[in-house]
Amino acid sequence: MSVFEFSFYLFAITAVVAGLMVVISRNPVHSVLWLILAFLSAAGLFVLMGAEFVAMLLVIVYVGAVAVLFLFVVMMLDVDFAELKGELARYMPMGLLMGVIILLELGMVFGAWKTSDMAESLRVAPTPEGVQNTAALGMLIYDKYVFLFQTAALILLVAMIGAIVLTLRHRKNIKRQDVLQQMYRDPAKAMELRDVKPGQGL
Repeated sequence: MSVFEFSFYLFAITAVVAGLMVVISRNPVHSVLWLILAFLSAAGLFVLMGAEFVAMLLVIVYVGAVAVLFLFVVMMLDVDFAELKGELARYMPMGLLMGVIILLELGMVFGAWKTSDMAESLRVAPTPEGVQNTAALGMLIYDKYVFLFQTAALILLVAMIGAIVLTLRHRKNIKRQDVLQQMYRDPAKAMELRDVKPGQGL
């Protein structure tokens, strides 16, 4: 077994195991740490494929920003995990049904999978002379697949707004700042002058 094959199997097995541990871990902090390991393993696979720029983006953006943001959100928010587990048990049958359907679809796809004799030659993307890997990737994304790229960005924006809406909840017994009420308050009503006599308390 060559070094390339050993590295591929190492990164691939690590990514699969880390992804599984993200789902089955009981502690959310551990899930985020396993997610970081999955991202690093995927970055290693990209390096083996010759896409160093995508690998560095994966490490910088996802590991350095998104995963750390997840970690801070999980650690700093006062999330009631008992309530979340109750909701999970409520929607468990529908989730299992969707999971079975997805597994059946994947089985149908892999059952009809046929490898072409030209697969190896087609995997090597023709890069024009004098154009680096990063420039070729930029031309491919922002020129040929620009509408798909914008659609993916729109889907991520909708997902971000949905996550904010789902986690935004007003708690009781918490005083919140109302800026408009502070700006438009009447000083005559906000202050009260009292004549305190000597020896008399308020």
